Amino acid sequence: MKKTCLIITGGEIDLDFAGGFCKSHPFDKLIAVDGGLAPVKALGLVPDMIVGDLDTAEPSLVEAFKEFPYIIWDIHAPEKDETDTELALRKAMASGCTHITILGATGGRFDHMLANVFLLYGCLQKGVKACILDRQDKIYLIEDTAAFSRSGQWGKYISFLPLLGEIRGITLEGFKYPLEDYTLKMGSSRCISNELVEETGRIHIREGVAICVESRD
Repeated sequence: MKKTCLIITGGEIDLDFAGGFCKSHPFDKLIAVDGGLAPVKALGLVPDMIVGDLDTAEPSLVEAFKEFPYIIWDIHAPEKDETDTELALRKAMASGCTHITILGATGGRFDHMLANVFLLYGCLQKGVKACILDRQDKIYLIEDTAAFSRSGQWGKYISFLPLLGEIRGITLEGFKYPLEDYTLKMGSSRCISNELVEETGRIHIREGVAICVESRD
């Protein structure tokens, strides 16, 4: 059974974009992560759960959300092994969420943004579909095969990068720059900014995991 979760974390968030997305994409569970409390409040949302060490959350917002008795608080010490976003992903998966969207995972500190992309791998390993979303990009992981459609694209461009060293046996069908049984190595930009030339396209991967980025200019 499909169960959706929206995680709002503490990176940069375009409130106009986020508001429109939340209205058009209802979710079963909302988790606010630390500094993500500010955009959650600005969007007029109330989270089901608040996760983090609260080191970047405004104290006034923390107090305001304490007025809602049904919110679950999962608070940690700042000295910990995981980022707050990783803890939120774990909570989402533990509660049975099968589809997770993360807002606020891009922009801000680059180390956090890069770590957030790699955190998607833990979701993939558990069979959970997870993506990072902002106004310009949709970021997710692919192994084996995936289909794309012009009507469902996030943006004009579709890029692929290796997550774990290299991707062997990439075949691209329906793309402007097709490939057949190609090996994409770490450090290559060969698969950046491809485009669909047919209504549908498909990627096949024999071995490895691809970071897929659907982008708008």
